[in-house]
Formats: sequence, C-alpha cells, structure tokens
Amino acid sequence: MKKLTALMLTLMMVLSLAACGSDNAGADSDAGSDSKTEASDESDMAYVKGKGTLVVGITDFEPMDFKDDSGEWVGFDADMAKAFAESLGVKAEFVEIDWDNKIMELDGKTIDCVWNGMTLTDEVTSSMECSNAYCNNAQVVIVPTNKADKYQDTGSLSGLSFAAEAGSAGEAELKKLNIECTPVKAQSDALMEVAAGTSDAAVIDSLMAAAMVGEGTGYEDLTYTVGLNSEEYGVGFRKGSDLAASLNDFFASSYADGSLAECAEKYSVQAALIEQK
Repeated sequence: MKKLTALMLTLMMVLSLAACGSDNAGADSDAGSDSKTEASDESDMAYVKGKGTLVVGITDFEPMDFKDDSGEWVGFDADMAKAFAESLGVKAEFVEIDWDNKIMELDGKTIDCVWNGMTLTDEVTSSMECSNAYCNNAQVVIVPTNKADKYQDTGSLSGLSFAAEAGSAGEAELKKLNIECTPVKAQSDALMEVAAGTSDAAVIDSLMAAAMVGEGTGYEDLTYTVGLNSEEYGVGFRKGSDLAASLNDFFASSYADGSLAECAEKYSVQAALIEQK
C-alpha cells in the first residue's frame, strides 16, 4: 500500500511538471510569435531610420546614376535619392545590382529601393510599391552613325544582332518584335558591344542615349534611330512599403520649390520631367 501511494504521488508530480513545462512552452511560443509579429509589422520607414541608411539599388546609367571623377555616385536619380534620404534623416548608400534580380534584391533587404531610371512595367508595379512616375522615356535603337540610314523603322531591324540589358524594358521590346539579343549586365555594356562591333545594334533608354551617344560624347560614332515605345520612370520599394508615399510627398514638394527642376536641368533631363502634385 505504501509503495502504491508513493507511486501515485510520483505520477502526480510528473504530470504536474509536464503541465508546467507545457504552459511555459506555450508562453515561450506566444512570446516568440509576438516578437516575430512585431518584427514583421515594422514599417519600412522605421526600418530605414533605425539603421540610418537608405540603400539604393542602381546600375551605371548616365545621366541617372554614374560615378564622377572622384568616384562618387552622381546623376539625376542619385542626387534626388541623396536629397530624399536627407529628408528622412538618413544617408543614401548606393549598391550596384544585377538588374535582372532587382525584385529579389528588394525582397531580401539587400537594398531598400530601386532608383535607376526604372520603367514602370506591369511586372514592376505588381512586385513593388512604386512611386508616382517622374520622368518620360522611350526605348531607342543604337547603331553606328554611318549605317543609321538603313535602320529607320522596325521592319529594317530583322537580321541585326542586338545587345540589351538583361531584364530591361529594352530587352522586352525586342522580344515583342521576335528579335533575339545578347543580354548584358548594364545598358552601358550594350553600348560597348556596338562600339566594339560585337553586336550590330543595341536598345537603351532615350535619356541615356541623349547623354552618351553622338557628337561631344564618348560614343561619337554611334547614334539612335528607331523609337520602340513610350514609357515612364518610377522608384520601386518593397511591396506595401510606406516609403513610396513619403517619396511622392517629397517629389511634390521638390517640384513646387523648384529643386526637382533644378536637378533635372543639371543633368539635361528637364524635358522629360513629369509634373508632381
């Protein structure tokens, strides 16, 4: 009888401890869940301000983002990104990205935004929280100047070997025409392909073409001919980010006080500027 009583007492103690353990585990689980919820609920604005930097994903793309003689990133987009970051009380940090992986870079938080003359395509607007459009643009065909007369419409482009930035609007326009192309890392690389003669032609943004090809540029023997579309630029943030609305407000105030136009004139893109309200 004593042994049975002792066994019953032991069993009751084990069950009691198990129950306590279960309660504690539940409490720990709830705490962990609450912590995860708090982390996921943190706004992008709070995240950026907390770390003190706005990490901007870019490619080498004059006149929007390029390095000056001192190695500093400058350009219409770069300068406005710095000004926006300053308005948030943080610093802008620029990171060169593989353009084809821009959405993955954003979602993985290796960058906080894509600010690089980005065309507002359906893919972009469905995958990112985008700002209002701020610049007009088009995709144009680049060819050697001495051959430009031969290529003045889309029907004349078949048979040419093309280079275009991987994942770009230019590459997409060529696909619509059923024209294959060599994908390159950046639009500047596409220009190099044509200049070197390894590709017959390239498709790049009209704003870049105006700054980088023709008389007085580094590619005097190249010119642009056929326009393939019309499009608009925007800035992309993570889906649901509150930074997009903040940037829209910043654009509107910068347009109103003239600083947006002043920056656009500095890089000769004022004709492409879209009114901000």
